[in-house]
Amino acid sequence: MRSQRRSIEQLRRSIDGLPVDTRVAMLEGVRTHAIVAGAYTDRRGAVCPMLAAHRCGARGDFLGFDGAWDRFTRTLRRARRATEREVAVLVRHLEASLEAEQGVDLAAAIADYRASRERPGDRQPAPELGERPGRAWLRPHRRLDEYERALALVRAEQASADAERPRAPVSA
Repeated sequence: MRSQRRSIEQLRRSIDGLPVDTRVAMLEGVRTHAIVAGAYTDRRGAVCPMLAAHRCGARGDFLGFDGAWDRFTRTLRRARRATEREVAVLVRHLEASLEAEQGVDLAAAIADYRASRERPGDRQPAPELGERPGRAWLRPHRRLDEYERALALVRAEQASADAERPRAPVSA
């Protein structure tokens, strides 16, 4: 009983140490993917909570979470599908961690996260770049179709800006 309580406390501390956007992405990923314990993936499509978060947009490393999750699920040697109880505990700890964060409204954080995932082409250049030439309009893309869609938007904006710009008369 003592080791189980300790493993739950370690899991909670590792969750609290994650950035807010990572916790929101992990919560979304755990709710939308089948979860595995003791491995990164299984051959049937289940993924670990870290990969689920990554697939939902979280970037970075999850120091300490993987070990805490494996200790909590007691799967240090053999991978298996996570039980409903284990996933429910993880979801509740993620929700509690987000609710405990000062100034974070869980519903608003999830809504903001989903809204940002729905409009990948609507991103504006960073305001600190101002009107300097050479500023970056495109962020790195992992998929070719996302890159091509973003590039088409930039080209369309450039074409409309060129059409609006008055042309100087050509003198011979």
